Amino acid sequence: MALTGKMVIGQSGGPTSVINQSLVGAILAARKQANITGILGAKHGLAGIMKEDFIDLTTQSDDELELLANTPAAGLGSVRLKPGKAECERVFEVFRKNDVRYFFYIGGNDSAETAHIIAEMAKEANYDFCTIHIPKTIDNDLRVTDHCPGFASAARFVALAFMGDDRDNNALPGIKINVVMGRDAGFLTAASALARQSDSDGPHLIYLPERTFDVAQFQADVKAAVVKFGRCVVAVSEGITDADGNPVMTSGERDSHGNLQLSGSGALGDFLSAKVKEAYAGETVRVRADTFGYLQRSFASIVSPVDAEEARMVGAYGVNHAVKTAEPGSVAIRRISSVPYASECFVTPLSTVAREATEMKGEYINEAGNDVTQAWLDYVAPLVGDLPKIGRLF
Repeated sequence: MALTGKMVIGQSGGPTSVINQSLVGAILAARKQANITGILGAKHGLAGIMKEDFIDLTTQSDDELELLANTPAAGLGSVRLKPGKAECERVFEVFRKNDVRYFFYIGGNDSAETAHIIAEMAKEANYDFCTIHIPKTIDNDLRVTDHCPGFASAARFVALAFMGDDRDNNALPGIKINVVMGRDAGFLTAASALARQSDSDGPHLIYLPERTFDVAQFQADVKAAVVKFGRCVVAVSEGITDADGNPVMTSGERDSHGNLQLSGSGALGDFLSAKVKEAYAGETVRVRADTFGYLQRSFASIVSPVDAEEARMVGAYGVNHAVKTAEPGSVAIRRISSVPYASECFVTPLSTVAREATEMKGEYINEAGNDVTQAWLDYVAPLVGDLPKIGRLF
């Protein structure tokens, strides 16, 4: 039997270009459900719930919602908060007070863990309640699902950025290092390979956290690429680690979920640039490095059409599933075919997604550990969509 009462929806973790598509998809689906008696948007996720800082999401026009859906970053505001016992008790106090029977949390694996904790608390308290995790992350590292809403648009940004940067490097040859987001999984960095339209196009080297990073081998790889191409463009994940499993560069700071702050400062790019110059000791060499940083997450106008459609789809699917079954879970995407591309949604238990992450399959990374394979390109290309064609004079 369907639960009757209000719903709360919130957004958590790093924003994406399509996270508001999921929000709007859920809102529009909820407005069609008689069992949902009110739609409350929590400002800044759990932090807003504890303060009862809600927005009534029943008053916006369709035009206003569509404008929001096509706007990057979290419209409700986001948060990074790992709830303890006291926080969860406060959340349930607020839910009971407001007759909330449905909770939808849009976020990554840490958000799925939060949703799982709340679902278990409701079960222990015999409170009729349904918690649904709606997936999002540019890292593409959620388990079970084929891919995550938010990833394809960020991957499109990375591919386009490398496409332009490679042309820049071709015009003024040198060595260019670009640091891309990716703590433990290299999906986003690997998307840089989509920039290549000829055998001489960069990135010429791609380094992912799934493989041990060896500085001496990196130096040798760069020098070999320069000999072959007369220049070298490098894509490197911020999460690369040494032989002992330690990040090559970190600030040492951690967030509330225990995650280390990595190379957002540009320190990794500077470190690698210095190592390249060291390899060319006594020679004049042009070396530059950039850290893409937060620009990848919510860049306007580069949204993947597939990403926008699926982000809307998972939001609506989560609401419809909750009302129909009252069973908690995490919405996931199943790829039906790649050519032509097609997908569908299903729900997996929260425990299969909470906290733990996944990484690039071995078949996606070349044997040398400095590039990707055709299998990876076959996987990612349908998600990112068509890219501009490069014109050449030589």
